[in-house]
Amino acid sequence: MGTLGEDHRQDPWHNTHPSTSPISMHTPEHGSRALGSIGPAGGRVERRGFLVSALGGVAYLGTPAKPARTAPAGEYTPTPSCCFGPLKRVRTSVLDIAYAEAGPPGGRPVLLLHGWPYDIHTYADAAPLLAATGFRVIIPYLRGFGATRFLTEACPRNGQQAALASDAIELIEALDLERPIVGGCDWGARTACILAALYPARVRALVSVSGYLIGSQAAGATPLAPEAERSWWYQYYFATERGRQGYTLHTHDFARLI
Repeated sequence: MGTLGEDHRQDPWHNTHPSTSPISMHTPEHGSRALGSIGPAGGRVERRGFLVSALGGVAYLGTPAKPARTAPAGEYTPTPSCCFGPLKRVRTSVLDIAYAEAGPPGGRPVLLLHGWPYDIHTYADAAPLLAATGFRVIIPYLRGFGATRFLTEACPRNGQQAALASDAIELIEALDLERPIVGGCDWGARTACILAALYPARVRALVSVSGYLIGSQAAGATPLAPEAERSWWYQYYFATERGRQGYTLHTHDFARLI
């Protein structure tokens, strides 16, 4: 298993085509904090902070109790983003997967799956916290992202939810991960949900930040009201050459806009 340097930006257009189903997309720049969203009580929820809290809560189920530490109500102090070390690689039947790893090799495994067009830096805050608690954290670049590559040119370039789930279960098998805790957001949440639904004996726990996302492609093809359709403009824009060039030139601005 070799290593590769970390100077690879995510590329949603490399070797794959996005799924035709509408999937929410938020695009933080590398090393930046994830975009926020509005919580059920009307407060702003910082996504990366939510990831840290949610994954930490599941991880707590498998760790000894420690004295609690309190923080001022409503205060969130973000953990400085880590810089992942050299990437590792492993082959499945279809992919040569590049992934980051943190924590002790013998620790309880945690598999973290990013979305589109996020990348492994989605978990720049959560990974070191989990690793410091003794978990073995695996964060792969999904197909079409970063340094992950298809093994042959003949492999179909497919971004469907079943293909991503197949990649994930093959990664679990290739790394011999014993019942990992699986977490994800966006496409990663959908993949994590499928793993938990189809392979419940292979998954210890599920953290789906974006909710339960296994969707019907047939239902997704039903036209929406004009205002709702307008919110998916980027799905069409990024499928064009103009969109590819525009995103490359204005990555940060698109992240702020979307």
